[in-house]
Amino acid sequence: MGEIAAQGKIMAALNPPICDFGRAAPNFDLPGTDGLHHTLASCRGAKGLLVIFMCNHCPFVKAVIDRIVRDTRELAKHGIGSVAIMSNDVTVYPEDDPKIMRQWAQEMNFPFPYLYDATQSVAHAFGAVCTPDYFGYNADLKLQYRGRLDASGRNPAALDAPRELFAAMLAIAQSGNGPALQTPSIGCSIKWKAE
Repeated sequence: MGEIAAQGKIMAALNPPICDFGRAAPNFDLPGTDGLHHTLASCRGAKGLLVIFMCNHCPFVKAVIDRIVRDTRELAKHGIGSVAIMSNDVTVYPEDDPKIMRQWAQEMNFPFPYLYDATQSVAHAFGAVCTPDYFGYNADLKLQYRGRLDASGRNPAALDAPRELFAAMLAIAQSGNGPALQTPSIGCSIKWKAE
């Protein structure tokens, strides 16, 4: 675990735990930047679902957002639905406010719903720890991938870097199973509300 400074704040860089194969996807019902409510059922594809915990301000997310958009758009053609969820405390990180989420979703032309988890209950239910944190489910909504997008960190990896998440989700679409070996993602810790 390392620390990075962003806008005068120290943020811990975390790695999620390894994949808990077969764990069922928690249900959710959250508002999106499109003005609609989205659920687990409405986001899933015929062959599976990719859930991404991310936010607007995180340098790890910014480094790969173009690739997230590319990969989710391509995965949709293979029956994989995608959804992004923002769970940070916006009172401490106002750059993650839903109004700014909406602007970013429009600017980037997100091909997936971008949802606001105001209570942070959905992030807790999934066990999300950082942004970005990827959860890849098969058609039965059983967890098969908890790895990284690619070798990117705070900066994008080379353009020809293996597309690890994309390849894993394609395998899940085809066989229902994710790869046995997975490299964890890395990102800024989710900004939990003070208790």
